[in-house]
Amino acid sequence: MFFQLLDDDVSFPDPTLAEEDGLLAVGGDLSLERLLVAYSNGIFPWFSEGEPILWYSPHQRCVIYPEQIKISKSMKKVLKEEVFQVTIDQAFKEVIQNCAQMPRKGQDGTWITDDMQKAYINLHEKGFAHSIEVWQQDKLVGGLYGILINKVFCGESMFSRVSNASKTALIYLTNLNIELIDCQLPNDHLLSLGAEMIDRETYLKMLQKV
Repeated sequence: MFFQLLDDDVSFPDPTLAEEDGLLAVGGDLSLERLLVAYSNGIFPWFSEGEPILWYSPHQRCVIYPEQIKISKSMKKVLKEEVFQVTIDQAFKEVIQNCAQMPRKGQDGTWITDDMQKAYINLHEKGFAHSIEVWQQDKLVGGLYGILINKVFCGESMFSRVSNASKTALIYLTNLNIELIDCQLPNDHLLSLGAEMIDRETYLKMLQKV
C-alpha cells in the first residue's frame, strides 16, 4: 500500500511499508524541510511532469562503496592525462539544467521538472545539495549532483556531453570524504563501475550513522 501525505505534516510513513516497486507515498510538496526528512529516511521523490509527487523507498538499494569503484585502464589514462578539469559547487544550476535536458534511453521527457530544479537549487543554496562539474577547455561537459546526508552522498543525476565526463565526476566523488554513494536504482553502467545492491536496513544504518 502507499500513503497520501498531508500538506501540513512533513513526516513520512515507515519506509518498510513501501510497495514492491518502492512506492511509499504520494503528495506533499518539495519544501526543504520535507526533502531533508525524506532523504534522512532513505526516501526520494521521483515523478514526471503532470503527475503528483511520488515518494520512493526501494527495498534494495544500488550503491557504490568509494573504495570499491572500478576504474578501467583506459579511464586511468584519461585521469592521468588530465583531459578534464573538475570543480565542486561552482555551477550547480548549470549541472541540474544539463541533467534535465539530456535525453535518456527508454525515457520520454525528464523527471527533473522545473519544480524539482527549483527545490534542489534551494537545497544547494542552503548547503545541503552539491554538484561536481567537469570542464574541458572552459566548457561544462559533464557533472553530477546530489544531497549529502552525514557521509552518504545521495546521487540524483549525472550528465555527459563528451565521452568519460560523467565517469570522471563519479570517480572524483569517490575521493571525497564520504563513505557511500547512493545511486538509488541500478543500471548496467553503474554496475560496471562497481555498484552493488544492499538491503534497505543496511542502507539506513549507513545513512543514519553519526
